Amino acid sequence: MNVLVLNGSPKGDYSITLQTVLYLEKINPQKTFTILNVGQRIKALESDFTPAMEAIKNADVLLFAYPVYTFIAPCQLHRFIELMKEHNVPVEGKFVTQITTSKHFYDVTAHRYIQDNCQDMHMKFVHGLSADMEDLTTEQGQKEARNFWRHFCWCVKNDYYETSYSKTIIPANKPVSIPTQSAKQLDCNDEVVIVTDCTPTDTSLNDMIARFQAKLPLKSRIVNISEYPFIGGCLGCFNCATDGVCIYKDGFDSFLRDKIQTAQTIVYAFTIKDHSMGSRFKMYDDRQFCNGHRTVTMGMPVGYLVSGNLSEEENLRTIIDARAQVGGNILAGVATDEFDPDKDIDKLAASVVYALQNKNLQPQNFYGIGGMKIFRDLIYQMRGMMKADHQFYKEHGQYDFPQKEIGTVLKMYLIGALISSPKVKSKMGNKMNEGMIAPYRKVIERAGKK
Repeated sequence: MNVLVLNGSPKGDYSITLQTVLYLEKINPQKTFTILNVGQRIKALESDFTPAMEAIKNADVLLFAYPVYTFIAPCQLHRFIELMKEHNVPVEGKFVTQITTSKHFYDVTAHRYIQDNCQDMHMKFVHGLSADMEDLTTEQGQKEARNFWRHFCWCVKNDYYETSYSKTIIPANKPVSIPTQSAKQLDCNDEVVIVTDCTPTDTSLNDMIARFQAKLPLKSRIVNISEYPFIGGCLGCFNCATDGVCIYKDGFDSFLRDKIQTAQTIVYAFTIKDHSMGSRFKMYDDRQFCNGHRTVTMGMPVGYLVSGNLSEEENLRTIIDARAQVGGNILAGVATDEFDPDKDIDKLAASVVYALQNKNLQPQNFYGIGGMKIFRDLIYQMRGMMKADHQFYKEHGQYDFPQKEIGTVLKMYLIGALISSPKVKSKMGNKMNEGMIAPYRKVIERAGKK
């Protein structure tokens, strides 16, 4: 079996994810592993895709290996997948799987992104391995890696793979376009900023932006990230960990803070590409790592203008919801051009105004609470290096460890001891249920007196 490893990490040979691949290569000498550092070499591959094309043609199976960046894969891997589709690589019928390393922060949406795109290209997809960054250094982690590879080889041998449920996305097309401002023309005192990567050919998206601005009774401006002079995508180098300053000298960290995050509302406008917001938007998201894991825009309303069949994109809808939940943002709404765009856009404009006037931040659900607990534990463990994050988490009370709730812990011990006794339990009857709802009854009684 000739295995082509598509290493999506911008760190190339220094990728932690790649070490799991090298481990599998070591214990499977009968198989040939060829590693292509597509993340690190993405600019060269944009100029000449021939090396990747030849390597893919010669491979029996493909293995995507990458770290999870901001809900999905690094932007460099996004771009590589775009190139695969643009060049019509001959992958139909090839088996493919993936390995990621992360702290399990939305690894599920990253895996689904790769799966959807592989199935677009009619590949035979097998579920991958989602490992913690330290897993390979443990016996259990090594065992899980071996079991994963054994299962993948069994699937290849027995022609077993996942059924595809994805559909081709055909964005609506309307002959309207609007001009956009360059970065130099921005006024950071405006209230609503529309962040987009649209071009003059994105007629439907331009039309949506134009109507949204016309219906919005507030000042608004457009930041077109397709015009921003990015040097490259996030390198995961942690240069910004202590002071928030990016190693790139393209000024994006200052631009983000001065021209985008100073607005009162951010509305993202994009056309669905390859089951995501596209590689340019992914670069924009990844480069926000200059803020570390700090929810610097919490409390700010956000909205979305989406061109394409969002109803068919379950994974992308999850990401949109989760981004707001983890960031502590008010999700004002999502407007699409799929069914009734004018009505959707008008509702979004009204919802943005309401959100700004009322600032009603809803309680976080599992997406937000689960994601932030992962970040909480990560930052506390790495507080010696991630000093800016650590200070932010302390100041905002985000170190809400359960062991700090001493009173609750002791109370649970007492209740546990009582209900462990059959005699006490039989005498309690319904008193436990009554005790549990007693505090809520007091709130209701006080409410009736107001």
